[in-house]
Amino acid sequence: MRGRNLPFSSSMSAQIQRSNRSPLLLFTLSLLALSVLFILVFLSPSNPNPNPTSFHSPISSLKPETSFVVSLEHFLTHKAPKSPPLRDDTAPVAGDVEDASRKLDEALSEAEMERVVRDPYYPLGSPIRVYVYEMPWKFTYDLLWTFRNTYRETSNLTSNGSPVHRLIEQHSIDYWLWADLIAPESERLLKGVVRVHRQEEADLFYIPFFTTISFFLLEKQQCKALYREALKWVTDQPAWKRSEGRDHILPVHHPWSFKTVRKFMKNAIWLLPDMDSTGNWYKPGQVYLEKDLILPYVPNVDLCDSKCLANQQSKRSILLFFRGRLKRNAGGKIRAKLGGELSGADDVLIEEGTAGEGGKAAAQTGMRKSIFCLSPAGDTPSSARLFDAIVSGCIPVIVSDELELPFEGILDYRKIALFVSSSDALKSGWLLTYLRSFSAADIRRLQQNLAKLSRHFVYSNPAQPMGPEDLAWKMYLRSKECF
Repeated sequence: MRGRNLPFSSSMSAQIQRSNRSPLLLFTLSLLALSVLFILVFLSPSNPNPNPTSFHSPISSLKPETSFVVSLEHFLTHKAPKSPPLRDDTAPVAGDVEDASRKLDEALSEAEMERVVRDPYYPLGSPIRVYVYEMPWKFTYDLLWTFRNTYRETSNLTSNGSPVHRLIEQHSIDYWLWADLIAPESERLLKGVVRVHRQEEADLFYIPFFTTISFFLLEKQQCKALYREALKWVTDQPAWKRSEGRDHILPVHHPWSFKTVRKFMKNAIWLLPDMDSTGNWYKPGQVYLEKDLILPYVPNVDLCDSKCLANQQSKRSILLFFRGRLKRNAGGKIRAKLGGELSGADDVLIEEGTAGEGGKAAAQTGMRKSIFCLSPAGDTPSSARLFDAIVSGCIPVIVSDELELPFEGILDYRKIALFVSSSDALKSGWLLTYLRSFSAADIRRLQQNLAKLSRHFVYSNPAQPMGPEDLAWKMYLRSKECF
């Protein structure tokens, strides 16, 4: 009986097996087709970023905050710790510092050797590793809170005729760099620099001392005392003693900040607005391009974005605009001469004014209505006005014979600005004749370049790729390659 049923049973079994395999085969083929489709879509030339997670990054889709006051308020109220840590990086007692310095040197050398063995192309393609010092709060958070809590009460306070808080804002590069470095890695967009939490892993050491805030908002003797304390705190660090400060980043963007003691830290990498070749602010041997980094001022005016630029295109009826203080010292004396030469000319607007709230509005309006913006030297060869013009879509006319610009070698300023020697600018009628010689096509090309490159001068939170924070670290790498 079972023998007679065998052929029938075998046939049925084969059919059942085939019918069971068909859905499985279809499912497998479907998965294969979907995989091929996924690869074609995500690795096609039209989609150069093969990382699917980048399409859903909540950070990259957030609108960056570019206002120092707004960003600081959000940081202090939502992200800053409520109390100091139980331990900071204050150096050990004097007898242990030398031993700690020796041990750190050995650990750094060992870590460097391990990286070279592991990756023969190191450091190519590796991010810069930065250790951010945990300084006592009197050097960091307390100063930020002082600025925040006194902003309204001292908004009319001036220094040498300029609003103090506006000066702090335009030199706030120390805040923007620090805020990016200490942010959780999941909230950061810059991949060329990372924060490390162990000193033996660091390429650089960042000193988060807000030297400009302390200079302008503390009493003179209180400020000097704090400067001396900061100097001792940093130079007592084993890492400082190991390298004598050569791998330490010191933000001293305002030329007056840290002035009384910074000569003792001249080996550090200073973050500056310019090199000040006049010698009025920095002494010989303190600053030079092989060591230091030039960073742009934080603009005093709002960014004129693509929509704004389109709206203003037909409204730029002023040929040349300048608003600021005409009487300056040192290299800035040319301002008064230019003011006398240009005032009263057709299509030219030269105004005396400062950078307070009213001055900001007037400068922003004037720049957005103008084709060219005059950018002469101030007390130093540089001026915040240059970067105000760039983010306003107004073609800068730079009259400063000794100016070193930020990110030179990465950015080509000839595409967005005009450079005029002081001697030519002061010749009667020469400058206006020169500006009127530009064709509409020439002007349009310069304006289009400004629209493309203005993002390189806008500090923000989160810091943006190819923004000034990012370019600062790229310039550091270039300096290491060149020198």
